[in-house]
Parts: sequence; structure tokens; C-alpha cells
Amino acid sequence: MHTGQHFDDNMSSIFFDQLAIPRPAYSLGINGGNHGEMTGRMLAEIEQVILKEQPALVLVYGDTNSTLAGALAAAKLHVPVAHVEAGLRSFNMRMPEEINRILTNQLSEWLFCPTAAAIANLKKEGFAEKHVTLCLVGDVMQDAALLFAPFACAPDGMGGEVFALATLHRAENTDDPRRLAALVQALNRVHDEVAPVVLPLHPRTRRAIERNGLALQVNTIDPVGYLQMLWLLQHCGLVMTDSGGVQKEAFFHGKACLTLRDETEWVELVDMGANQLVGADAERITEQANAWFETSINCDPGLYGGGQAAERIADQLAHLTR
Repeated sequence: MHTGQHFDDNMSSIFFDQLAIPRPAYSLGINGGNHGEMTGRMLAEIEQVILKEQPALVLVYGDTNSTLAGALAAAKLHVPVAHVEAGLRSFNMRMPEEINRILTNQLSEWLFCPTAAAIANLKKEGFAEKHVTLCLVGDVMQDAALLFAPFACAPDGMGGEVFALATLHRAENTDDPRRLAALVQALNRVHDEVAPVVLPLHPRTRRAIERNGLALQVNTIDPVGYLQMLWLLQHCGLVMTDSGGVQKEAFFHGKACLTLRDETEWVELVDMGANQLVGADAERITEQANAWFETSINCDPGLYGGGQAAERIADQLAHLTR
């Protein structure tokens, strides 16, 4: 089932095409609107599909509105829920994603955790005493990165120049005019003083920049497909991002990462020195970009499961649902 939360062709259908993912049996086409409106519409539509299909379980991923809507619809119909990427915490309740994943964990019977830190979070919250299954399986994003790395291809117009790769899309940055202005200033300074910055520009970020009268002076490109993003990660000299997924992907490709947030769910990357939290401080971002540009990171492939997370999840579900 595809809710439609990500609907732009460059952020949705291209992944089905590039990665040969089977087309979903149900495409709900739900996008736009505020969080409550979107989640409510998804809840109603997903409930109808569950009633029709009568699944043995509902499997949800990550921390989006789609994740919470799927878990809530299933739980209310007494269908077991399994959550992939369970146990992550930023400890910032202003993030919609934090609310989504906390509530999804509470609704789930099977909690598939990507890291030991995620397991520890759930145990601190008392999940070890509940009638749930906690499983350390690794991260399915590493599975994908390893599987598709040989098929990476350059976005149109990209040449051999070394560059810094940036992504910027989180509401905490795009919806706060002061943070957004500081981050635009930072990216412009890095582009001018350190190395060219390549920024696949999220549609919401583009609108926010225009709405606030800001001017990006970096190399902006349209959102790219997964194989193009792999190429950008393979060939950049530094990653600057507010995306949780891109933080990990930087690590998978041995690239230093500056996280444009005040906290991260992927604390193990900060602890090992592969990732640095720089917030929206233009001075600090520029300084650290200069210090970290073309710094290689030693990637421990075992940290996120070594590319076998999906297989472990499938094995667990096959065993638990017999």
C-alpha cells in the first residue's frame, strides 16, 4: 500500500522504476494538508483496505504520518503491527517524526530495531516487560545501499568537480524563518569559501525559501532518484543534511557528515566521530565544513547489520506468524 504522502515523481514513482519495486496493490493518493488532516485521511483509507484484505499483520516503516496511520488503523482493528526502525529517539517532541515513532512503538507487537541504542531506548521505556518482541536486526537502508551501489549513475550535468552534498527539508528548519535564513547563509558561504555545494532541492524547501525572500547561491538541482543520490554520495567530499536517512548513507559511503539539526536519532554516528551536530549556526557550519571537507570516515559495516536486516526481519516474521 502506497499512501501517496510522497507524491512528486522525483520523490516517489522514480523509486519504483529504478529499483524494480512491484507497483502497490493500493495507491491512496493522499498528500498535502496539515498533519492531522493528512493522518486522518490515511487512517480512514487504510482501515478500509485492512477490512477488505484481512491481513495477518501490518508492517510499517520509519516515522512518517503514513507509519502512524497504518499502525493506528491496524491496532484499532486488532491486527498485529510490526514496526521496522523501532526505538529511535531524538528526544525532541516538537518533531512530528518523534511523535509518530513513539506512538507507533506503543501500538506494535514486533519492534525491529536498527541499532543497539534503539534497543536500549525501548528497554528504558519499559518495553522489555511488555508482551512484545524486541529484535536487533540492523538497518534496511544499508541493505539497499549495498545492493544498489554498483548501479549508481550521475545526475544530468554532473561532472568531475569535487563538491559538498547538501539536503534540507525538515519542518524544524524550513518552517522557522530564522533557522532557514541561517542555513541558506551557511550553504552559500560553504559554496563560496570551501567547495561547490550541490543541493537537490525539496519542493517544500524551495517554496519556503521563496516565501521568505531568500536567495540560494549554490548549485540547486531537482530532487533525484535513488541511483543518482547514491552517485552523489559516492563522489562528494562532505555531506550536510537534516535528513536522518542521509546521515546514515553518508556513513555507508565513508563520508563525513554535518547534521543541520540540534539533535539526531543516530547517536552512534556522533559518538564515533562520523557525524557532527552543527544546528543552524552559519559560522560553525562553515568552519566545520572547511575542517572536514574530503575527510574519510572508516565505515564499520557491522554497525547497521551488514546488509542483512531485511532477511532477518523476514525470518522473524515467518517464524512468529506460523
